[in-house]
Amino acid sequence: MPGGEDCSFRGTTRLELMNYEIEHNTLSYSRSGPKDLWPSVSNYVLKLSSSSDPELPVAFMYFLDSGGGSYPEVISNTQTEWFRLKSQEINPDARVPELIFWHIPSKAYKKVAPWFYARKNCVGSLFMESVAAQEAELGMMKLLEKRPSVKAVFVGHNHGLDWCCPYKKMRLCFARHTGYGGYGNWPRGARVLEITQEPFSVKSWIRMEDGHSHSEVILSS
Repeated sequence: MPGGEDCSFRGTTRLELMNYEIEHNTLSYSRSGPKDLWPSVSNYVLKLSSSSDPELPVAFMYFLDSGGGSYPEVISNTQTEWFRLKSQEINPDARVPELIFWHIPSKAYKKVAPWFYARKNCVGSLFMESVAAQEAELGMMKLLEKRPSVKAVFVGHNHGLDWCCPYKKMRLCFARHTGYGGYGNWPRGARVLEITQEPFSVKSWIRMEDGHSHSEVILSS
């Protein structure tokens, strides 16, 4: 994959990290992305199938590489075009709900961001820092705004944020700092998604390391 070799984490390239994840983490659904995409690693889509019919999609989940390290922190034009073509291919009438995941928040997050308090209609418990957004907006959010099937975008990056806020017709959500790497000493937790097929709904909440849960929100129904 072009570009996968020139960005590393403590001496391990991005491509090596992704290959290790795929090979050794048997519970992971991570995939390598198309070779002609920049930044070239981990752009893929997963189909959530009906329990009664494996061919019937309940939702599509798109995962995109938002850069970082020696790469610009952006969702590129090439990735945006890949999403446009892929979503038209597998969900041409936008009938099936879609959920979007990447790491570094887009600039749209700055527009809705609460600051030290919960803004009306935002749900969360951590409002401890400002949004560290991508370097530029290159069309991805405009594309998502036009698709009625897109229900929510999920990001990480800011360890002191865990909120979900309404934006246009969707929700913009942070996860929760889960591991023990990186900055900050806020209590660890994870964002959980519960997807129900009939009637369709997406519910989310934060489950803390000690087992208690909070900040439940209905993202789509």
